[in-house]
Amino acid sequence: MSRERAASDPTGESVREVREVVRSLPKTDLHVHLDGSLRPATLMELAREQGVELPSEDPAALVDYLHVRDARSLEDYLARFELTLSVMQHADALERIAFELCEDAAAENVRYMEIRYSPILMTREGLPLPETVEAPLRGLERAREALGIESRLIVCGIRNMDPDVSRDLADLTVAYKERGVVGFDLAGAEYNYPAKKHRDAFYTVLNANCNATIHAGEAYGPESIHQALHYCGAHRIGHGTRLYEDLDLMQYVADHRVPLEICLTSNVQTRAVESFAAHPLRRYFDAGIVVSLNTDNRLMSGTTVTEEYVRAREHLGFTLPEIGVMVLDGFRSAFLHRAEKMRLLEEVGPRVAERVGVDEGALRPWLP
Repeated sequence: MSRERAASDPTGESVREVREVVRSLPKTDLHVHLDGSLRPATLMELAREQGVELPSEDPAALVDYLHVRDARSLEDYLARFELTLSVMQHADALERIAFELCEDAAAENVRYMEIRYSPILMTREGLPLPETVEAPLRGLERAREALGIESRLIVCGIRNMDPDVSRDLADLTVAYKERGVVGFDLAGAEYNYPAKKHRDAFYTVLNANCNATIHAGEAYGPESIHQALHYCGAHRIGHGTRLYEDLDLMQYVADHRVPLEICLTSNVQTRAVESFAAHPLRRYFDAGIVVSLNTDNRLMSGTTVTEEYVRAREHLGFTLPEIGVMVLDGFRSAFLHRAEKMRLLEEVGPRVAERVGVDEGALRPWLP
């Protein structure tokens, strides 16, 4: 079945009705940052316990400060993370934050999540690097046992740090392969910090048969995506917002089924796009590119996976069947072994098809 048929939506549901359906769908969140997804109450409690000074003791004012509505750039958006990182230097805090993120995701029926962060940023007060991985993994395991949500970690190198740091983090990724870490990423300020400078780190992870995703095409043009794919061997692209500026590269991404991790709200906040309506998501979907919607940062962006899909409906005209395709594209794009992925897809596929009002066979072309 073509995507044109999946687009048929004769029922004309309201935004409220779409929100209810999407919330009930089993979903993924493949691009979510641990240090951008704390609960405000937890941030305040940890700050009091650790003696960290906050910009405000008023919960509403603190949330208003952290919800980035007026960022001038990606760098301005990232500046808020210094506050959350300040309370993430202890193992018990990391375990708690990871568990609570899973708990919040499970509450809106996220069934599988890949949480990314840079462990090196959690060593400022002496926490050993292995414990920066072990602690959140304990939180993920507790969430799996208590809530049934499956989740994994992605380790991030940082573009504006020395490439030697990225190589160390690549070694850490390899050390925890099959132990809860499923991939390696490159994050941080994109402009003036090309991915190709970190290609040795990606050689390390790829040579160990690990997965790779890279933030690219968010604050810089399609050249950044080209480097991520052809210098660093990325299997997925984080954001990819400016891919449309290079039609030949866009065709390559479509032909090779390279998934894009789309984050609508944060792209508007960082000025990667002018508005939700101007986002190229619709163009990518119609071109047959594999796309899923993700939160990026639940706290800073003030969003959920459900709201990201609702915004796609409200501003870009996505129908429920099309949302169903993107939801399943999320499961299809997961950094899981094929058997694990197929088990999840066999479980969630009928539920998605039923809730979006199409026969399951209509969504099967997008299953692996």
